Amino acid sequence: MDKIKLDSEEQEILDAFEADEFESVITHERKEYLAQSAQLTVKKDKRINIRISSRDLSAIQRRALQEGLPYQSLVASILHKYVSGGLQDIIATKKNHPDSAE
Repeated sequence: MDKIKLDSEEQEILDAFEADEFESVITHERKEYLAQSAQLTVKKDKRINIRISSRDLSAIQRRALQEGLPYQSLVASILHKYVSGGLQDIIATKKNHPDSAE
């Protein structure tokens, strides 16, 4: 296997990392905040019922099987990504970018 060629600055950083010369700068308060945020993100405290076509449900179930997770978790993940900006509506994206061809 070929070794990646590093420039001198990259090699210096790698050497410092391997010598355990880096120290975390995260504060206890920040760590607590991040832990609480993570807890709230994964907390599932609401139930919804939706009606979708059997064809869409089958496709979601197949995709979830490929990903190795329950289909409800896949749906929840997709919804979370959409509302947090991780997924974008193609039509809305085109409307917000006048340079895009329609």
